[in-house]
Amino acid sequence: MKLRLVYPHEKVSVPVLSEVVHKTGLLVNILEAKVTAKTGEVVVDVPARGKQLQDAISLFEAAGVNVEKIPTAVSIDYNRCTSCGACVSPCPVGAIRLHVDWTVELDEEKCIRCLICVDACPVRAIRSL
Repeated sequence: MKLRLVYPHEKVSVPVLSEVVHKTGLLVNILEAKVTAKTGEVVVDVPARGKQLQDAISLFEAAGVNVEKIPTAVSIDYNRCTSCGACVSPCPVGAIRLHVDWTVELDEEKCIRCLICVDACPVRAIRSL
């Protein structure tokens, strides 16, 4: 599950993410990070579901971090998609595939939110969420 973690200013210098990894044993992957004068925002992929995911979210929230679930990174408008395949080869992790029947498939578990596919799509059928 991908999560957007928004740290208030006073928590930016606290190792909250490290503490959650240590306490849960989950190998959290950082996908994006942005720190400003007022907040810190990190998008992470947490390889957990159910109670294990909820425990990790509870630890973040208890540390004062706002947690937002990101169910998908991008969406494909299949009515607009021409199945040209322009989005397939630029994807650095192979999250987009073109099947033999010319249908495009997005594997959300593999997607790292780089958004290269959004820029690569000539008909703008892929958009970020």
